[in-house]
Amino acid sequence: MVTEFKFPDVGEGIAEGELVRWRVKEGDAVKEHDVIADIETDKAIVEIPAPREGIILKLHHQPGDTVQVGETLVSIGERGETLRSAGPSSVKEQQKSVSVVGQLEEAGEETEPSAIIHPAVVSNGQDGKLILPAVRHLAKELGVDINEITGTGKDGRITENDVRTAASEGDLHEEKVTSIKVTKKYDFYGYVDRIALKGIRKAIAANMVKSHSSAVHVTHFEEADVTDLVEHREKEKDKAAQQGVKLTYLPFIIKALIEALRNHPYLNATMVEDEIILKKYYNIGFAVDTGDGLIVPNIKRAEAKSIIQMAKEIEDLTGKIKSRSFDISETRGGTFTITNIGSIGGIFATPIINPPESAILATGAIREKPMVRDGKIQIRKMMPLSLSFDHRILDGAEAARFTDELKKYLEDMDFFLIERATGEF
Repeated sequence: MVTEFKFPDVGEGIAEGELVRWRVKEGDAVKEHDVIADIETDKAIVEIPAPREGIILKLHHQPGDTVQVGETLVSIGERGETLRSAGPSSVKEQQKSVSVVGQLEEAGEETEPSAIIHPAVVSNGQDGKLILPAVRHLAKELGVDINEITGTGKDGRITENDVRTAASEGDLHEEKVTSIKVTKKYDFYGYVDRIALKGIRKAIAANMVKSHSSAVHVTHFEEADVTDLVEHREKEKDKAAQQGVKLTYLPFIIKALIEALRNHPYLNATMVEDEIILKKYYNIGFAVDTGDGLIVPNIKRAEAKSIIQMAKEIEDLTGKIKSRSFDISETRGGTFTITNIGSIGGIFATPIINPPESAILATGAIREKPMVRDGKIQIRKMMPLSLSFDHRILDGAEAARFTDELKKYLEDMDFFLIERATGEF
């Protein structure tokens, strides 16, 4: 018996995915739960397991195809079996079941026509064509005239596929012609390349539209003197390396950020309809550049972790993101996001809020600048800060107070040395 395995609903409201690669080819034998394909959905790679043991009879899509939830991915059957033996017009109607790995359609082999041509099972069209009652009902629902269809089933029987094909083609040739989409390879000025919006970039585009339509963006700018922090990090990074950890500035920024968020909770919040929800936990996201686009994992309950613990988790999550081996849960549940534009040389920016959060911080490249200290000009290391916030949830004055407090923590080495004194570093 042939199993038509459909792309399952993998949750989180995902409606489609891009087929990255097949792990099998037609004719291969598989066991139940063997991984047969990788599909990219909403920034994650989903491994698709085989629903049963059998032979791969047909792969219904090619790598790069966008597959909708519910579309058939693969047909699996027994050796020597063919798809023709599993047509939709069997004695029984197809039996459908839903499992944790997707929807399966099982159809028994067709019996000889003499065993099934019976008025109670097969009815005739006006011109004597054979058609099952269920298929006739489908044709009526889709507005298809069965007398205009040439059946492809046994003895010319009209199948469900015949009806659906007729419905998609339409009754008039003119309609079929106008439905063809022609995409030119040039514009008024010359030739162009067209790149389909799909995969990570498609998900990012949808998220950015969602952010701008659901939040009122305003950006506040500031600079922090991190001369002492740079020196402190240089001293500590070798110790961290001995523990197998790469110590960047990010865990220091997160520690200072959380302390400022405790006193300014509206920046660690979200808005749902007419209610502002203040989060009393701190899941701090950080943007990772994958080459295909930014993906934002987050450190869960970052307030309970030391700088060295956060550094290790940042390194682990970054590795998972770049290898595309992360779990979708590692990108969910964030309360505040940091994006480090300074890693590629940026200074200030107007970052887009990661919905449904209320704010995002962009940190720029640390640069030496002449600054006045105690009436004297000194060369100091300055970190640009760009805070975008949702003006529906808080005002500019509150954002300025928060940024000023964050700046003070970044400039205060006693704040960071307290953790070291407790033995947590």
